[in-house]
Amino acid sequence: MAAQQNTDYDVIAIGAGFAGLGLIHSVREAGLSIRVFDKASDIGGTWTWNRYPGAASDSECYYYCLTFSKEILNEWSWSVRYPGWEENNRYMHFVADKCDMWPHIQLNTEVTSAEYQDDTGHWLVTTADGEKFTCKYFISAMGMISEPVIPDIKGKDTFKGPCFHSARWPEEGLDYAGKRIGIIGTGATTVQMLPVVAETAAEVTVFQRTPNYVLPAVQKPMTPEWEKEIKDNYDEIIAKCRNHVFGMAFDSPVGRNVADTPPDEVQAIFEEHWPRGSFRFVFETFDDLLGSAESNKAAGDFVIRKMKERVNDPEVAEILTPKYSFFAKRPPLDHGYFEAYNRDNVKLVDIGEREPIVEITETGIRTTEGEYELDIIVLATGFQAYTGGQEALNIRGRNGLTIREKWDEVSSSIMGVFVAEFPNLFMITGPQAPFANLPTSIEQNIMYIVDCIKKMEAEGYDICDPKQEAEDEWVKETADIHAQTIMAQGDKVNSWMMGANLQDKKPRVLIYFGGANVYYDKMRDSVAAGFPEVEFVRAGA
Repeated sequence: MAAQQNTDYDVIAIGAGFAGLGLIHSVREAGLSIRVFDKASDIGGTWTWNRYPGAASDSECYYYCLTFSKEILNEWSWSVRYPGWEENNRYMHFVADKCDMWPHIQLNTEVTSAEYQDDTGHWLVTTADGEKFTCKYFISAMGMISEPVIPDIKGKDTFKGPCFHSARWPEEGLDYAGKRIGIIGTGATTVQMLPVVAETAAEVTVFQRTPNYVLPAVQKPMTPEWEKEIKDNYDEIIAKCRNHVFGMAFDSPVGRNVADTPPDEVQAIFEEHWPRGSFRFVFETFDDLLGSAESNKAAGDFVIRKMKERVNDPEVAEILTPKYSFFAKRPPLDHGYFEAYNRDNVKLVDIGEREPIVEITETGIRTTEGEYELDIIVLATGFQAYTGGQEALNIRGRNGLTIREKWDEVSSSIMGVFVAEFPNLFMITGPQAPFANLPTSIEQNIMYIVDCIKKMEAEGYDICDPKQEAEDEWVKETADIHAQTIMAQGDKVNSWMMGANLQDKKPRVLIYFGGANVYYDKMRDSVAAGFPEVEFVRAGA
């Protein structure tokens, strides 16, 4: 390889959400140049694209944020426990303004390809407008759920009214008051959207393939007293997230298992935690809910009973009842979802078993049992998780290999960060990283990536070449752990956590379930050992 020439930027990253902003901070601190591209018209990532009514975080606000600046943590004030997309977007702007990040961000710019140059070791990045940029380090900061899945339904393009994915809600807004709305899908989006839309729509028909377990959110306003408690204890909160199995500021019930607890006490503990809301029901009750089938069933039965209590019609309640293990699909948090089905203007259609969709017509949706006339169709059909953003972008590694080709059978990586045959490419929360509180994982990934870059710069290395054997080891470890958990059932319930919601790919292991805290430790161990998972090369060597 020839000696390297100058590049336009040291780092080019795609995605101006949490990951992009965090990168700008850390890369600048390392004394390097960075450009962050985003095809959206605003920063915010998820909170720019997901503008549907009711869109909100499922993590509590005070740990669903970047933590690199104590000043920002103390100055910013949240209004509620789970902020909506508008408030999350305002927070992003506050961070970008406070840290003067705007000069490093280029919006309304779709990157169409990123190609590794074998002769120089650089990355060549091309935009839809034909602009070309070079960099030494190319980073995917596109997020784990950025690429929507559009179902292949016959007649979709014939519908005369608006028909769009929920993550592409019209930027100019949508007047749905008094309209007949069809929503396909009952994941987290519909759980949030339905209660809001149903308030003013003439009718809402929900087309459900697979029902969900749904946990209570228990929304509440931020009070001065609660805010003071949070800000006085931020060091402890950050440490809790860093050391928690799912990256959240929870207290773990170390050593308390359903199997070792009398049944009446099990129910009492479930009852005690249910009104607290959030994922605390899973992570602060018992340690074995996701590993033991019997313990998982005890929790699942409890959740189902609580869900059914809130639906008036027993037949509707039964359709809404999951027939699989608790957490085989990620449970959303509820803000009045089940009560919405008690409204006269809300109808539930079981397209999984009773009446599958046949086609979309000019005027609505036809199932095997009849036609539903609609004015608007919302495709709340999920995402190609973990890999969608990278595969949609034409990323080519060594010898022209595309990342889509690389991931045809197994979405392999080293810790969700490196990919063999793709030198100087880094991913933030890529495939086979943990499923955890995203800002926590994002910041830990950024620390790891920037530590690698700093080592290269300090020691005069030009190429970071991930080792195939290290990738093989991580793939095996991830698969072995996954097989021991309830989540291994995900391929049977169309779970996006296994890519089982995709029509053109077979299910695969996309998530490291060994514990986010264990994963963070592994990254720090890698740094301390000098990154043994990769080979560092100097130009001309």
